[in-house]
Amino acid sequence: MTSIIGTYECKIDAKGRVSVPASLKKQLPAIADGFVLKRSVFEPCLELWPMGEWNLMMAKINGLNRFVKKNNDFIRKFMAGVKMVEIDDAGRLLVSKDLVEFAKISKDLVLSSKVNIIEIWDKNLYEAALNSDDFDFGALAEEVMGNMNLDE
Repeated sequence: MTSIIGTYECKIDAKGRVSVPASLKKQLPAIADGFVLKRSVFEPCLELWPMGEWNLMMAKINGLNRFVKKNNDFIRKFMAGVKMVEIDDAGRLLVSKDLVEFAKISKDLVLSSKVNIIEIWDKNLYEAALNSDDFDFGALAEEVMGNMNLDE
């Protein structure tokens, strides 16, 4: 599994092009293989999946029985807006207009690691999500990680 580190502030131009920071590009596996860009399931942001990670997820999703309605509904929603993208020779990523609109991206955006993928956020929405008082992060960390044996 790929592990990507960092949060990067960038700008998007009127044509939907984002210059990917060099320090982030160095971390991305097999840039020549391309990426998949999609809507996030839980947040008003986008997810950039390296092709290797995407293929692992597709293997899991392909194992779902499509004659179970909730599986079929999940697949349809999960795949909505999916685009194959590449980083061009100038180091730019093209974000389609429909995805820009979904994530409410304005001029300033944030590329943020999410372990093996990258989230793409409008900067203001990202800051609002981080600074939300909706939950206690310490309690969440304890709930999610507290029972994990970190020696394994």
